[in-house]
Order: sequence, then C-alpha cells, then structure tokens
Amino acid sequence: MVTAITHRVNFFDTDAMAVVHHANYIKWFEIGRVDFLRKAGITLTEMMNDGYVFPITNVSAQYISSGQYDDVLLIRTTPVALTKAKMEFSYEIFRDDTDALLVKGYTQNVFTHKDSGKITRLPDKYYIKLQQALK
Repeated sequence: MVTAITHRVNFFDTDAMAVVHHANYIKWFEIGRVDFLRKAGITLTEMMNDGYVFPITNVSAQYISSGQYDDVLLIRTTPVALTKAKMEFSYEIFRDDTDALLVKGYTQNVFTHKDSGKITRLPDKYYIKLQQALK
C-alpha cells in the first residue's frame, strides 16, 4: 500500500529566503510514516501503550528541488521491507500543484521495547496489519 498525505509549508519551515530548510523533509518523512501506520489500522499511541517504539536507525534524503513557503506538498510513503524486527520506507515529496519532485528519501526503523530500548520482535497484533498493508 502506497499512501499519500498533503502538508502546507509553514513560514517557520523556511530559511531567510523562504526556502524550505532541508531538515524539515526528515520531519515530513515521519508525517508520511505515521499516516501509513494509521491507514494500516495502527496508531503510535496504541503501540507505545503496549510498550513498542520504532526508532530510526538509518535515514537518507536526495534533494532535487527546493520547496518554498506556502507550497502544498504531497508526501508519498511506500513500505520497502518488513520483518518482525524492522521496517523500511521510501518517500517522495512533490509540490502538489505542479507534481515537481522535491525530495526522495529512505528510512529504516527497528522495533524496540519502550522501557529497555532493546530490539524486539513485533507481536502479531501489529505485524499482521503491516504485512497486509504491504500487499
């Protein structure tokens, strides 16, 4: 399942030239990832209440064109790989009105126990929903 969500660039997302600061794209990858989970029937709150979190262990971004203040962006999130211990996503962020590709990205997350921080295997309660979303 590929998901898409829009986000309007706020003034505080930009630098003195009204161009999006590069670090914001990483935040917007997270918006896409959380939206993907929600559409798969999983909320972060529920996962955290059950003691599971999934921190990023690898992130990359390829900047192609600059976003600007007040642009409406389309964040497209695609699951790349899933095991019970980790999940990988790829991202594309477009300017919605022109379909111009601004950034391509990638993240790898590992599932960890919230209290210990140790890598853990995701229970079927979540794993099955994620497997179904990958189809």
